[in-house]
Amino acid sequence: MSPRAWAVATLIGLAVALLLAAVLLVPWSRPPAPRADQLAALRELPAAQVARARAFAGALRPAGYASTAIGLVVALLLGLTPLGAGLVRLVGRPFGQHWIAEAVLGGLAVIFLADLVTLPVAAWRHTVVVRYGISTQGWGGWVGDLLRSYAVTAVIGAVALFAFYAVTRLSPRWWWAFGAAGAALLVTLLSFILPVLVEPVFNRFTPMPASPLRTELLALADRDGVPVRDVLVADASRRTRAVNAYVSGLGPTRRIVVYDTLLREATPAEVTSVVAHELGHARDRDVFTGTLLGALAAALAVVAIYLLGEWAGLLRAAGVTGIALPRALPLLLAVLAVAGVVAAPVQALVSRRLEARADAHALALTDDPDTFAAMQQRLSMVNLSDPDPPRWAYLYSASHPSTVERMAAARAYARRSGR
Repeated sequence: MSPRAWAVATLIGLAVALLLAAVLLVPWSRPPAPRADQLAALRELPAAQVARARAFAGALRPAGYASTAIGLVVALLLGLTPLGAGLVRLVGRPFGQHWIAEAVLGGLAVIFLADLVTLPVAAWRHTVVVRYGISTQGWGGWVGDLLRSYAVTAVIGAVALFAFYAVTRLSPRWWWAFGAAGAALLVTLLSFILPVLVEPVFNRFTPMPASPLRTELLALADRDGVPVRDVLVADASRRTRAVNAYVSGLGPTRRIVVYDTLLREATPAEVTSVVAHELGHARDRDVFTGTLLGALAAALAVVAIYLLGEWAGLLRAAGVTGIALPRALPLLLAVLAVAGVVAAPVQALVSRRLEARADAHALALTDDPDTFAAMQQRLSMVNLSDPDPPRWAYLYSASHPSTVERMAAARAYARRSGR
């Protein structure tokens, strides 16, 4: 068979594998959270705090959607016109149009241009979170985090761009196969390894001092069959008042991480409830599920881009002669930007289902629905998340069940357990 025929067969195989993985690994049925219980939970929340949370969400949404829209427009302008190819060529000119210069430096220029265009929107968002008291960062800290984020992106991007375009040169007929494998591998590395390396760039972590809470969290993990190396406290308070906890790492690197803000705002029982939820993600291998789905989707995208390279009109619009050339990177990014916007509701739905399963795990592990509901109320009020967001916003981008859904799930659990 020709490379194109193999690519078509691979595309179909990857699509089937992605669909099967989603069907088999994602918990599409969710714990009951009757709407009547949701409305009852909403009535229990302080009206003034609900109004403030909704005002905050309403102030943030324009920034979020503006950033998405501007980023998409920039990606389409660079990718579907000769502008992007011209930018890559311009950056490579001082280096004699060497392919490495165009691939790495030109590619990073395209990536960062889109970020720079949306920078005013990011600054606008920062003013909102500061005004509502969520962020504790001044502009100096905000800029410092931004520069650190750019540095991490530059390192990862340079390595990925060099590897990808080196493969396209070494194997011009079969680069899509090696590129698909490389994309899947990159997603895996970013998911499992990078958090352990990158987290310390943005936060300092210190072992939680010996205390009844530390003992309880380690015992909870042991009882749940999720071995953890340590319990760490992240100094999140230097940039936010939001509360959170998570389980990070794999095997010998796995640790429970608790925000210092959570320790300050919540009771020990509520902290235990949050950690039980995070242990549910580890117990049910949700990181593996998300990584597998992401790796399959990334591989599928590479093969699809290769096949799109046969669309002569698309190449003419972008001002390039081949999809595998460094100057075609803006076109690739434009295709990925459109795919990201289209796939966002599906990604949000998958995330909500995984989060709902982790909630059910926390309720079963702690057998304390009252504390679970109290913690969800505290999370909503401290983080200023809309407890019952508009349906359209929820369906498009909500990565977690709403606060009232989670409180209703706790009520349903209490009824089933005879409380």
